[in-house]
Amino acid sequence: QVQLVESGGGLVQPGGSLRLSCAGSGSILTLKYMGWYRQAPGKQRELVADITTESKARYADSVKGRFTISRDNMKNTVFLQMNSLKPDDPAVYYCHAVSYGLPPNEYWGQGTQVTVSS
Repeated sequence: QVQLVESGGGLVQPGGSLRLSCAGSGSILTLKYMGWYRQAPGKQRELVADITTESKARYADSVKGRFTISRDNMKNTVFLQMNSLKPDDPAVYYCHAVSYGLPPNEYWGQGTQVTVSS
């Protein structure tokens, strides 16, 4: 079994920054994809960004140029640096990972709240 443990959420003013971290542990070798989804009240969960073991990243259009995803493959840890936070960004942010193998396994963290308010 794989566990994803997130940290780094909290309250920040508009224009501020936060850094989220997610560490994978358990029965894993390396996770092919690691990334972040978010879900705001009344909205569907959406992809924010993800990254492969080769550091190929993709971002939602709404966060391009403001958020940066990175990972440490040796530690199965992924980071999300969030800058210039906007009132549209508050949500519960979930760490997400997909394993190698067929079929691949999918894992979710418990979520961390990000609040943007003055």
